[in-house]
Amino acid sequence: MTTAETELQGIARAYEQANAANASDISQNLMAGFPASEASRVTQVNWMFPPFNKWGFRNVARLRPTIDVPSNTQPPSKMAERPVGLEQLKFLSVCNQSISVGQHLRASHTDGLIVLQGDDICFEYYANGQVSTDRHIMFSVTKSLIGFLAEELISEGVLNPQELTSAYLPELANSAFADASISQLLDMAVGVKFSEVYDDPMSESSQYGRACGIYAPIEGAINHQSLYQFLPTLEKERLHGGFFHYVTATTEVLAWVLERVSGESCATRLGRIWSALGCERDGYFIADSWGRNVAGAGFNATLRDMARFGRLIAYGGVHADQRLISADTIQRIVKGADPQLLGANPNFAKWTPGASYKSQWYVFNDQAIMAGGVHGQYLFIHPQSRTVIVKQSSLPEAVTDLDQDSVRMMHAIIQHLSQSKNEPNTSLSVACA
Repeated sequence: MTTAETELQGIARAYEQANAANASDISQNLMAGFPASEASRVTQVNWMFPPFNKWGFRNVARLRPTIDVPSNTQPPSKMAERPVGLEQLKFLSVCNQSISVGQHLRASHTDGLIVLQGDDICFEYYANGQVSTDRHIMFSVTKSLIGFLAEELISEGVLNPQELTSAYLPELANSAFADASISQLLDMAVGVKFSEVYDDPMSESSQYGRACGIYAPIEGAINHQSLYQFLPTLEKERLHGGFFHYVTATTEVLAWVLERVSGESCATRLGRIWSALGCERDGYFIADSWGRNVAGAGFNATLRDMARFGRLIAYGGVHADQRLISADTIQRIVKGADPQLLGANPNFAKWTPGASYKSQWYVFNDQAIMAGGVHGQYLFIHPQSRTVIVKQSSLPEAVTDLDQDSVRMMHAIIQHLSQSKNEPNTSLSVACA
């Protein structure tokens, strides 16, 4: 059996298991009791691993140091409820089965999903103990927020995309990033030696996780106290430019640059936008042990508040008649880049077929843009129909074959809403089986 056939069988099996699953599982009992039993206790060591991630991903602030991104004291911006029956909407899975939205949400361990069109909530779903006020970690969706902050500094004339990184950060003069341009940081075109292998404790990715506090230190491994210590240690592997090389540390360097040139943290700069959106709760970043915000994977927010940020992009950077992001910034991103660069990476080409990568965003042919994170986190924005989809999940593994279907499902929802006029359903939220 080929690798491709094995993957397809794995996807089909995931759907079969989801259909047969019992709704009562250990996730309902996690952290129950004072203290919680050892079997149900979520800690700084196990919060990233199943089944503990089902509680850990929506309670990071109880386990790690954090930096708030404040909302406003004003009432939240309104969202009208206009239910559309999407649970039974079907799409063609990569395993060649017709799969419903509801089936996929269960199989992909979805904790929350919202579909927002304009100011209307068309569909809202919660499972695995999550409720609307929970703030869920977004992992690498965070990168895309940083991409917008950096592009905004370019629009303001503060940041030069052609300048070399070492001109802003002399601390990186002997690292892989020294002669990489800001544009190459934005588009993941830096020839840094870095392995994004999440289950290898010695990989650069795992070293990154320990440096930023997402993973607990491991005895005998390389354990940096802060990202400021870790980033200068990374070595150059090849010349920069002309390729796509996905590296979380590259986003951290980009964030360091924008903090240096602006004199403000990413949390402060994002807070200016967040506080003007009418969010229901503060967002927050994980902080490393030196108090530096984790910009590559550390942002947390409620499902609805992430949708509010997406709505801002869908409306061209304007909210309540106030421009919060420049039109130039959004236009540069939605224009995309050369899809052949992303297409040359087989894993990403399979996940986002036909897309390009621009300023930390995946850009599709119809100018829909997507931010994606491990364990099933998504922010999908279709400006033409002003539709936003946010998916928060607790998949057992960082990357799975189901990720391809998550993208297919979101495209199917956009197409359905763009082409159909649906009668209101009687229930807005759907229950997880």
